[in-house]
Amino acid sequence: MIAGAVNSRHEALIRLPILDTAGTPHDVEIILDTGFNGSLTLPTSLIAQLSLPWYSPRKPILGKGQEELFDVHAATVIWDGVPRPVLAHAMNTAPMLGMALLAGHDLRIRAVVGGRVEIQAVP
Repeated sequence: MIAGAVNSRHEALIRLPILDTAGTPHDVEIILDTGFNGSLTLPTSLIAQLSLPWYSPRKPILGKGQEELFDVHAATVIWDGVPRPVLAHAMNTAPMLGMALLAGHDLRIRAVVGGRVEIQAVP
C-alpha cells in the first residue's frame, strides 16, 4: 500500500521514489490528479536533476480544452515497492500523478486537512 495525506490546500499528496539515471531513488512529493489520464508530470528542473532521457513530444488536451506540446521523458518510479517504468510529461507545475498509474488500484482519500490518502492494488 502507498500512503500519504491531504495538505492545507486540500491536495492529496504522496511521496514517490523516482530513480535517476544511476538508479538512485529520490523521494518526490506528488499531487494526485484524477483529471490527468497520464502517469506523471514533473518540472523540467527535476527532470534535468534526475537526467531522465527524452522519449518524445506529446500534445495532450489540457483541462482548459486546448492542446499544448510537451516533452515526455522515460522514468522509473518505485510503485508499491516495485520499480515501474513510466512516461513523465515535462510541465513546469508541481509534480502530479495521474490515472495511468492509479489504474488497477483502489484510492481512498479522507478529504480533510491531514486526512489519510491510501492507494492499494485491487486484488
